[in-house]
Amino acid sequence: MTDKRIVLVTGANGYIAGPVIEAFLKAGYAVRGTVRSKASADALVEALSQYRDDLEIVEVPDIVAPGAFDTAVKGIYAIAHLASPVSFGFSDPDPILEAAEGGTRSILESAIKESSIKRVVLMSSIAAVLNKKKDSNRFTEADWNTEALGEVKRLGKNSSGILIYFASKVASERAFWEFRAEKKPSFTMTAVNPTFVMGPPVALESISKISMTTAFIWKVFAGQEIPAPISPNPGYIDVRDIARVFVFGVDHGDKTDGERYILVNGMVPPQAAADVLREAFPDRRDIIKEGTPGEGYTPDFTFPESRIIDGSKAVKATGQANYTVEQTIVDTAKFLEKFL
Repeated sequence: MTDKRIVLVTGANGYIAGPVIEAFLKAGYAVRGTVRSKASADALVEALSQYRDDLEIVEVPDIVAPGAFDTAVKGIYAIAHLASPVSFGFSDPDPILEAAEGGTRSILESAIKESSIKRVVLMSSIAAVLNKKKDSNRFTEADWNTEALGEVKRLGKNSSGILIYFASKVASERAFWEFRAEKKPSFTMTAVNPTFVMGPPVALESISKISMTTAFIWKVFAGQEIPAPISPNPGYIDVRDIARVFVFGVDHGDKTDGERYILVNGMVPPQAAADVLREAFPDRRDIIKEGTPGEGYTPDFTFPESRIIDGSKAVKATGQANYTVEQTIVDTAKFLEKFL
């Protein structure tokens, strides 16, 4: 690799990791990406072939193994930790919690041995924030979803897949901040807590591998029936905004150290995608289902007063607005058009 500062991105073959890696490369960093199998990153490497001299892919087969990242962190400047189980179909919480929490501790244990590391940014989730509080209708970075872990421990294998996922994100981020409090590392530590993610990927080998949170745009664009929302009042953020905040966390770690950043740009049910796409692609108006225009969301995609997710902190810190919902939906459709 070159003599540029190197950012280690874990889970490099993931949907969110692609734009994160691209953003770091565009910002002038070199990237070392970790995957369980090098072949899984072939499409990413090909898509970013113009950065070939600054992009390296290495294998870390088991992220919870002792010293799993010891070699990968050698000589790097920063870490963007994205590797973590993602699914709403989990059935056994134990291995998922182990991978989420253990993977976070594993990379931090490796990082603290390497003096070159100055920044660590964690990919957490709004799942680690949203809770059952009754005293307020607004959720900010001060909130924690501690109930999820307790519920999973109580229910065990009877837990729903989405509850297991929520608990895994709580466990991962809690381990992150506990490490900071206990070890007091010299590197800065920042957490990013996005809502559901949509937006154009960097690489996609086949439509069958589309992210579950972005799939609704494809279904609508392809003329399938408009699906039900992935959850009630689904909050969304553009994957490119996540990438931008990761770069910000590395560029300005002195300002973001110890901070969490919720990333959200509004409530976007699938009906909204149908309305936006029918307007943006008039040649597909007879293909894209009409549904019930305007149903289930407001024109500016704001949350209902009963449940407001506040993402203003990240916007204020970075000094840059997020992509508009309309732009995200249209850009995603343009990327996916080749699969029609």
